[in-house]
Parts: sequence; structure tokens; C-alpha cells
Amino acid sequence: MAKTNSLDAQTLISMYRTMAIIRNFEETMVNVYMEGKMPVFDIAGGTVPGEMHLAAGQEPVAVGVCAHLNDNDTVTAPHRAHHFAIAKGVDLKKMAAEIFGKDTGLGHGKGGHMHLFDQQKKFGCSGIIGAGMPVACGAALAAKKNGKDWVAVSFFGEGTANQGSFHESLNLAALWKLPVIFVCEDNSYAISVPKSKSTSIANNADRAASYGIPGFEIAENDVLAVYEAAREAVARARRGEGPSLMEVKTYRYLGHFQGDPELYRPKDEVAKLRESDPINKLGRQLIEQGAISEGDLVALDQEAAEKVKEAIEFARQSPYPQPADALKHVFV
Repeated sequence: MAKTNSLDAQTLISMYRTMAIIRNFEETMVNVYMEGKMPVFDIAGGTVPGEMHLAAGQEPVAVGVCAHLNDNDTVTAPHRAHHFAIAKGVDLKKMAAEIFGKDTGLGHGKGGHMHLFDQQKKFGCSGIIGAGMPVACGAALAAKKNGKDWVAVSFFGEGTANQGSFHESLNLAALWKLPVIFVCEDNSYAISVPKSKSTSIANNADRAASYGIPGFEIAENDVLAVYEAAREAVARARRGEGPSLMEVKTYRYLGHFQGDPELYRPKDEVAKLRESDPINKLGRQLIEQGAISEGDLVALDQEAAEKVKEAIEFARQSPYPQPADALKHVFV
């Protein structure tokens, strides 16, 4: 386990705050998503249309990596992306409005929760599995050609590591020494398929050797461990030393989508892993090392809940797009 005393208190508190906001948002969306839906898998009905993929439990991956990024750095993400967007600094109210399909959303309600895009924050996600990696390579190439020390980060799941775009992107990035970090979020299940039934090796980070680049395996769902590995990967990219591949062993507490019967994993598996919850663990470490008091920690949780409440209310009160604007804002 990484130690908190290797980092300054403000960085630690900032990461806790961001993880708390993510967790509160995801858990709030569990109930919000079911509003007005039939008691079956109802995609079209309800307050929030479409599917819903939530990332409660996976906060360390997004927060530990994005803590090293700035607004000039590009992030691409998959369909399960709320945590990445929040960690990159995307406006919570605009993100919530987009999820609700409202005109005040990031894409004026046309993208929904799987297609969030923020040009100012250089963030984008896609429902197409593996689509973000070539895009990240393009952003990294642009930064390199323009002589900038900007980096690109592409987040993806362990199932995506078997897609052609994964290997093609790593090969090109290594060949051209592009400033891109590939981050594999290994939550053990590609929808319902366990990793052992889809991948012949235990650690995707080992695949980095095939392309002559560093591979970082983070074997615990710990934001400090992710932060330390990402520090090295991002720093070497900024120095012009090329790409890196990271794989973080994490876990999603909720189903692949809301409404998922979760027949593919034991009932007690989630409960057992919640015992080592990454947010609670960081909170305890902060208190034990004197970085924060118990009262201040409670205040951070309350602050997170209030921010999420305001974002959801903003989304509820926002107008829907007008039919006359159906062909506007189609491309971003």
C-alpha cells in the first residue's frame, strides 16, 4: 500500500474530495435512473433515457491518474465514464444535464451518458469499445508535432485489451514515441465474462514488453498506488520518452448496467470487496497521519453530497432541446 506521508496534505485531500463526489454521484444515479421506469429493463422510459453504466468502486483509477493532468492534456474514456469526466474536471452540472438529455448539457442533450464531450477540458468518451485509443494517439501526435509537453491518456477495460485497436495503438505509439498513457481498468468482468475466460495472461501490463514500453501493474484498488505509478508514466511522456501501459486491479460494486441481474458473480463477492473500500481506506489514512480530522472528513462528504444534489437539480430544471434544433450540435 502506498503511504500518504509521501504526498502533501492538499493533494491527498483533493483526491479524497474528488472520489467522494464521484461515489455520491454514482450512488445517486442508481435511484434517479429508475425514476419512472417500468419494473423491467426499460431503456426508453423514465427520467433518464438510455442505458446506465456506473463506476462506484473504481474511483482510484480515474482520480489517481487525472491528478497529474491539466486542461491541455487529453483524456479518452469508454462507455462507463462519469468518474473519468469528474476527475478530469468536467462541469458536474453540465454532465448531469447531458445524462438527463437536456439542452444545457455538454452535448445539448444529444450524446447522453455514454457520449460526454468537453472541448475545454479535452475530454471525450464513447460507447464504441476501443474507439478512444486511436484518438488518444492522434492527440499525442499533435502535441508532439507542435512541440508541447502535453500528454494523452486513454482509459479502457480489460476486455478491450483484446481488441485490435489496443494492439494497433500501442504499436504506433511505441514506434513514434508518442506521449500517451494507456490505462487498463481491470474490474474482472467484461460485461459478464470473467477475465480468465477472455485473456490468456493474468496481467495486461505484461503486454507492454511486446512493444518495448514500460508496463505498470497496480495490484490493489488504491488511489495512492495508482497516483505513484501514474506520476512516473506521465512524467516520462512529458519528457518525450514515449508511451506507457498501466493496468489497475479495481472492482465495480454495481452491475455492468443498471438492471443487470449479475448472475455471473457470487452474491457475496461485492460485499467482501466493499470491506476494503478505497474511499474509506484513504479517509482512515488521512486521519491516522494527521492530514485531516474526522469532523473535516465528514464535512468533505457533506460537501460532495451537496454538489451532486445541486447538479441533479440543475439537470431536472433544465429545458429539453427544441425539435427545431435537432440538426444542430450533431458534430463536436
